Amino acid sequence: KDFSLSNEKDAHASNSDENSERGNWSNKGDYLLSMVGYAVGLGNVWRFPYLTYQNGGGAFLIPYTLMLALAGLPLFFMECSLGQFASLGPVSVWRILPLFQGVGITMVIISTFVTIYYNVIIAYALYYLFASFQKVLPWSDCFSWADEFCSKTRLVSDCNATLDGEIIHANYSFITSNNLTCMNGTINYKPVQFPSEQYWNKVALQRSSGLDETGNIVWYLALCLLLSWMIVGAALFKGIKSSGKVVYFTALFPYVILLILLVRGATLEGALDGIEYYIGRQSNITKLMEAEVWKDAATQIFYSLSVAWGGLVALSSYNKFHNNCYSDAILVCVTNCATSIFAGFAIFSILGHMAFVSERPVSEVVDSGFDLAFVAYPEALSKLPVSPLWSFLFFFMLLLLGLDSQFATIETLTTTIQDIYPKVMKKLRIPITLGVCILLFFLGLICVTQAGIYWVNLIDHFCAGWGILIAAVLEIIGIIYIYGGNRFIEDIEMMIGKKSRLFWLWWRMCWFFITPVLLMAILVWSLVTFSPPSYGSVLYPAWGTAVGWCMIIFCVIWIPIIAILKIVKAEGNLCQRIVSCCRPAANWGPYLECHRGERYSHVVDHKKKKEHEIPTVSGFVY
Repeated sequence: KDFSLSNEKDAHASNSDENSERGNWSNKGDYLLSMVGYAVGLGNVWRFPYLTYQNGGGAFLIPYTLMLALAGLPLFFMECSLGQFASLGPVSVWRILPLFQGVGITMVIISTFVTIYYNVIIAYALYYLFASFQKVLPWSDCFSWADEFCSKTRLVSDCNATLDGEIIHANYSFITSNNLTCMNGTINYKPVQFPSEQYWNKVALQRSSGLDETGNIVWYLALCLLLSWMIVGAALFKGIKSSGKVVYFTALFPYVILLILLVRGATLEGALDGIEYYIGRQSNITKLMEAEVWKDAATQIFYSLSVAWGGLVALSSYNKFHNNCYSDAILVCVTNCATSIFAGFAIFSILGHMAFVSERPVSEVVDSGFDLAFVAYPEALSKLPVSPLWSFLFFFMLLLLGLDSQFATIETLTTTIQDIYPKVMKKLRIPITLGVCILLFFLGLICVTQAGIYWVNLIDHFCAGWGILIAAVLEIIGIIYIYGGNRFIEDIEMMIGKKSRLFWLWWRMCWFFITPVLLMAILVWSLVTFSPPSYGSVLYPAWGTAVGWCMIIFCVIWIPIIAILKIVKAEGNLCQRIVSCCRPAANWGPYLECHRGERYSHVVDHKKKKEHEIPTVSGFVY
C-alpha cells in the first residue's frame, strides 16, 4: 500500500521502501554503520584512554563493562526499539506519553547546542590537517610565533648538590660551572611551554585572555568551519539515502588509521612503557574501592553511546518494522566499547615513545580532551620520522570520527522537522537541510573568535552535562513506569517475535530498577560535584557562568512547559487531565496499518492524524 501524503517523491524515500512516506534505510549496513559512526566519536579517542589510565588501568575495564551491561545497553536497546516501533523522531515519538513530550524537545535542543560546537572541533581538526601538508610540522619547534617560555626540552632551574662535604642549593648555571651533580629528587624545572602548546594557543586559536575578550573572528578557522558544514550538508542532501552511503567510508576508515597508528607506535622505543601505563602492570585493582572510578565508568558509557540525545530514536525510525533491533543494539554497543579500548593502545604507544624521547615519565605527557588531541599527541607525532604523514593520518581520523557523529545529529534535527511538517519536508528537503546547516554555521561563528575555545568549553560544560541525564531519567521513568514496561516489551515482541520470560528477565531487572537507580545516582553526583566552568587556569566571569545556566534552563524548561500545556488542553478535572495526558495519544502505534495487528487496530490512520493532533505553542505536535 502507498501511504504517502502526496504523489511527489521525496529523495528520502524510494519505491522499494516499506514506508514510502518517511523512507527506510537502503540496507542494514547503512543503518549499522550510521549507528556505529554516531556512537563512536571523539570521546572514544581523547577521553576513554585517559580515564582508563587515571582509574587503575586494566582494572577500570571491570566497572566499564558492568556499566555497559547495567546502564548503557538497556537504554540503547530501549531507544532503538522505541524509534523503530513508531517510525517517528525524538519529539513525535512521545505520542507514547504526551505529558513527557517536552523530554523529546529537550533532547533536540541540547543536540542543537552540541552540534554547533562539535563542528567547531571538526574545524580545528581540518585546520591541523591542512597544517600537516608541510615538510616540517609548524608545531615541531619554537618558530617566530613563540615567546621566551617556549622550549622543546625541560630546563633545569635549580637543585641541591654537594660542595666540600656540605649540601647546597644553587641555580643550575652555578652547578654546571663548578662541575657539580644535582641530587636526585631535588631538581626544579623552569616553567616552560612546549611548541605544540604554544602553537595551539597562539597560532591555531589566537586565544584571548578570557571570555571577556572576544577579539576578532579567526578567519582560517571560520573557513574551516564553513568547509565542515559544506561537507555535512553535501552528505545529507538526500537524507539517509546519501548519508547511509557516506558512512561506509567515514565510519570504517578511522579503524584503518587506528590500526596504522598502533602498528607504527608499537615499533617505537618506549611504546611498551606507555601501554603498561594504559592497561598493563601499572593496573591498580584497589582503585575499584573508590566511588569516583565507578562514576567515571558510568558517565563514560552514558555519553559514549549517545543515549538520550535523540539520535538513536531518529536513526532507528527509518528501520523496517521487523528489523532485529535487539541484535543491532548489542552489536553497536560492543563495537563502540571495543573501539575505545583499541584506540587506547594506539594513543598510549606513541605517548610512551614521546615520554622516552623527552626523558619524562609517561604520567607527565598524558592528557585528555583538547590537550591530548591538539597538544600532546601532535607533539608526539612531530618527533617521528616522516612526521607530516602521521600527523595527516591522525587529524584525518579525528575529522572522520567527528563527521559521522555530526551526520546523525543533523539527521535528528531534520527528522524532527519531517515528523512535524511532512508535506513541507517532502517538497523542500534539500533547501531545509541546507538552511539548517547555514543557520548553525552562523551560530557557530562565536566559537571561532579569539575567545571561541571558551565558548566551546562553556557549551560542553553545561549542555552536554546533566541536562542529558535529566532527559534520560525522565525517559526511562516515563516509558517503564507510566506507559508500562510490560506493555513496552509486548510492543518490542511485535517487531522481533515472541521471547521467553527468561529472555526478558535481565531487561526487566535493568529497566525497572538497576538502570533508573544508576542514572539517578549519576545525576545526583553530577549536581553535588558541580563546579563552575574553567578552561585550564582561566576562570570564567560571573556573566559567562550565568549564560551557561541560561542555556541549560532553556533546554530543560520545555519539559514542564509542554506538560502544563497538555494538561490545560485536556478535558475534565485536574486529576482526569493528568491521567489522560499519561495515556498514549490516539495515533500512537506502528506507523503502517499492516503492522498494527489487533493490539493497535484502533489507532487513527496517520493520513488522518491532522484531525486528532493538538498543536502546542512551540509548534510541536503529538
